[in-house]
Amino acid sequence: MGKNNFPKLHNAMWPALVGKGSDSEPPIDLDTMIALTAKAQVNGVKFDGIDIFHAAPHTNIDFSGDEVKKLADKVRKHNLAIGSIVAPVWPPVGGGSAMGSPSDRKKFVANVEKSCKLGAKLRDLGVRHYGVIRIDSASSPAEWAKDPVGSTKKIAQTFREACSVAADYGERLAAEGEICWGGMHSWRDMINTLEEVDRPHTIGFQADMAHTLLYTMGYNAPKSRLLPAKYDWKNKKLLDEALVKMTDALRPWTIDFHVAQNDGTVKGLGYHDKTGRHCMVTDKNGKLDIVKHAGLWLRGKDGGLTKAFRHICWDGCMFPNDVMLKQQTWNDILATMIKVRDKHGWTA
Repeated sequence: MGKNNFPKLHNAMWPALVGKGSDSEPPIDLDTMIALTAKAQVNGVKFDGIDIFHAAPHTNIDFSGDEVKKLADKVRKHNLAIGSIVAPVWPPVGGGSAMGSPSDRKKFVANVEKSCKLGAKLRDLGVRHYGVIRIDSASSPAEWAKDPVGSTKKIAQTFREACSVAADYGERLAAEGEICWGGMHSWRDMINTLEEVDRPHTIGFQADMAHTLLYTMGYNAPKSRLLPAKYDWKNKKLLDEALVKMTDALRPWTIDFHVAQNDGTVKGLGYHDKTGRHCMVTDKNGKLDIVKHAGLWLRGKDGGLTKAFRHICWDGCMFPNDVMLKQQTWNDILATMIKVRDKHGWTA
């Protein structure tokens, strides 16, 4: 058994959908993803739960009471919980750009509210005891760059409206740090956006180790790079220094965390724009020391545990389906998650 029981260990369901579609591989259904998660086991330790994607074909955006109950019963049957929920804020699923037209921004907030309602229903049904509603700007860095100041102000105003909705449902919002989202595509721009929103009790940062590694490289934001342009990946000391600087800046905002690996490249599939390339925990090209570098997010400058979130989640977007459908894939991932918790977790 593992040393600690917190943070709880979750598996993300959206890698079955992100990057999948008519111009890529078919999506993997939610039942299959839940079953693979539930079957994973390492020395008697299993995943504690899942984080979900509030979009078809996994979940109905305009869900009925019966649909939510079936979802709750499904995860309860597998002794799992539901944590964070990805809100469907993008135009292809009925949302809109956070810096777009008034109509776009209204759609954005409306879909955030739908996910807040889903989260509240799942709490009432007893399968969700922690987690956030995850959002992004649903805007590209290129569009944002046409008017950085004005774009950030629009995003912040939209996020403030979403914060007011979330607060009504007892939810918090986590803005995803990813190089493909305008106003959130660098660590400096992410902080600027959150400060402009100025709702620290309701909105925070969602760190993903694969994406934040790209922050240090300055991809889509060269002025914010922390590693030299011709960085030699053999220089681990320089990488550690860059990651420490970035995590020190973002950690006070961080309320949701994804354990992940990255090979230092970008990838895009389906309708998803290029972003940090997730790779397997066993990939020899992975640039991160997962257990060590996860500690930069889970511990403060003084080395003490922050306990800022009650669960952590594995994210492995854009893996091929043949990899995702192998049970060993999830056993390997779980083994690494357990190592992170053993090193940086606690017992409660």
